[in-house]
Amino acid sequence: MSESKERTGWFHKASPSSFELSDSHLQKNLGVKEMLALGIGTIVSTAIFTLPGIVAADHAGPAVAISFIIAAVVSGLAAFAYAEFASALPFAGSAYSWANVVFGEVFGWIAGWALLAEYFIAVAFVASGWSANFKLFLASHQLVLPPALAGSFAAGHGGIIDISSLFAVLIITVLLWRGTNTTARVENILVIGKVLVILIFIGVGLTAIHPGNYVPFIPEHKSGTSFGGWQGIFAGAAQIFLAYIGFDSIAANSAEAKNPKKTMPRGIIGSLIIATVLFVTVALVLVGMFHYSKYENNAAPAAWALLNSGHEFTSNLLSVVALVGMFTAIIGMMLAGSRLLYAFGRDGLLPNFLGKVNDKGLPNNALLVLSLIAILIGSVFSFTELAGLISAGTLIAFIIVSIGIYALRPREGKDIPMPGFKMPLYPVLPALAALGSGFIFYQLDNQAKIYAFGWFVLGLIIYAVYGSRHSKISRK
Repeated sequence: MSESKERTGWFHKASPSSFELSDSHLQKNLGVKEMLALGIGTIVSTAIFTLPGIVAADHAGPAVAISFIIAAVVSGLAAFAYAEFASALPFAGSAYSWANVVFGEVFGWIAGWALLAEYFIAVAFVASGWSANFKLFLASHQLVLPPALAGSFAAGHGGIIDISSLFAVLIITVLLWRGTNTTARVENILVIGKVLVILIFIGVGLTAIHPGNYVPFIPEHKSGTSFGGWQGIFAGAAQIFLAYIGFDSIAANSAEAKNPKKTMPRGIIGSLIIATVLFVTVALVLVGMFHYSKYENNAAPAAWALLNSGHEFTSNLLSVVALVGMFTAIIGMMLAGSRLLYAFGRDGLLPNFLGKVNDKGLPNNALLVLSLIAILIGSVFSFTELAGLISAGTLIAFIIVSIGIYALRPREGKDIPMPGFKMPLYPVLPALAALGSGFIFYQLDNQAKIYAFGWFVLGLIIYAVYGSRHSKISRK
C-alpha cells in the first residue's frame, strides 16, 4: 500500500498530506470568534423568527421546544464527529475531503455531492426568503416592484426574474470576493446585532406570557395527521432540522482556520450550543404569548406576536433585523459552498478552473460559479419543492461523517495527526449519531426522498463520466 492511496478502483484513499499541500495557498484568517459568528449567523437565521410558530401550529403545539431539543441532540451528535474530523483534517471541503481520506474517492464524492445540494439550494432559498420579506417591507411603505421584476418566471403572476433575490446574492458575492477578513468583520457585526434583537424579543415577550397557552404542553395526536403527540414532535424535529445544519459551513472553512485543533471544535460545538439555547427560549416565549393555533400559515410569527401584544416598535425592529439577519446565512452558505466547489476542482472531479485561487489565495472562480447557479435557481426557477433536499443531502453527509469516525480513530497519531478534540463515548456515540441522522431522514416527506435519489443518480453519472477520469487523487 502506498502512502498516498490504496488502489481499489474507485475507492482510492487520498493522502492527508496531498490535501494539506493543495490548501496551503488559502489564507488562515479565521479564529474562534470568527467561526462562532459564522456558525451562529448561519444557524440562527430567519428560521428563529419563523419555524417556532410554524412547527407549533402544524405539528407540536407548545411541545415545539422538545422538537428543537431533539433536532439539536441529533445535530449535536453529528457535530461531535465533525469537530473531531475538522481538528484532525482541517481541509477545504469538509465531509468531501474527510471521506476521501478514510473511505475513498467515491464516498468522498457522494458526501460532497450531498452537501453541494444543500449549498446551492440553501443560498437560493434564503435569497428568495430575503426577497419575500424585502417586498413585504416595501409594501408597508406603499412601494411595489413591477410584476416582471417581483418574481420568477416559474412562479407565474407575470414575473420574469426575482430582482431582489438576485440583488441579495450579488451583495454577498462582492463581499466574499474581497476576502474572508472583510467578510468576517461584517459577519461579526451582523451576528451581534441579530442576537441582541433576539434577546430583546425574549425580554419583551416574557412580559406578555399567558401560562394557559402551555396547556396541554403536548397536544393529543390527531389521527391521520402529523399533529400532536410524539408523532407531531418528531415530525416537527424533522422540519426544524433544516435550521441546525448550518454548523457544517464552519467545517467547510477549516483550511482557513487559525490553530484548527482548537478553533474548529470550539466553533462547531459552541455555535450549536448557543443556537439551541436561543431557539428553545424563543419557541417557549412565542407559544406562551399566544395560542399556538394563532401562528398557522403565519410567515412572520415573532413579529406578529409582538405587534399584537402592543409592541409595534419592537415588531418593526425585529422585521428589519430579520432582513439583515438573512445575509449572515447567505454569507455562511456561499462561503462554505465555494470552498466545496474549490475542493472538487482542486482534485479534478470537476473542471480544474474551480480549484484555482487568485493572488490573494481566494477561490473566487468557485465563488463566481456558485453565485451564478444560486442566481439561476433563486431568480429564474421555482424551487420551493426542493427545500427538503437541503435536509436530505446534509443528513446523508452526517451519516457518512459519523460512521467515518470508526475509520478515522485507528489512524490518528499515525498517518493522520492527533486531533485536539475527540468524540466522547467512542464507539457508542458515532453509531448513535448515524442512527439519529437516519431517523430524521426517515421522517422527511416522500417528495424530498425522491428528489434526493434523483440528485444522487445525477451525481454518480457525473462522477462516472467526468470525475473518475480526471481525478488527481487517483493519479497520485
